[in-house]
Amino acid sequence: MDFGKALEAVKSGKKIFRLGWNGKGMFVVYQKGYPDGIPCNLQTAKAWGMNEGDLFKCDPYLQIKTADGSHAMWVPSIGDILAEDWQIIQ
Repeated sequence: MDFGKALEAVKSGKKIFRLGWNGKGMFVVYQKGYPDGIPCNLQTAKAWGMNEGDLFKCDPYLQIKTADGSHAMWVPSIGDILAEDWQIIQ
């Protein structure tokens, strides 16, 4: 499937991945963010110059589970956008 269809799928709550990725167990999810804010923890507060507990507003974003099991915000590469080997985790 192409990236356009994969993007529709991930926004509907599906987990997506590429067959061409080298890392096993990697996938992308859609995070709805916190448009009304969420109390920020100490680490976030320090990073942004806020106070712990202040409301932290966050727009929607894509998040990837990496090969080592950690998670990170994710932006697709040109190769990812043009690829047609996207799959949905069933």
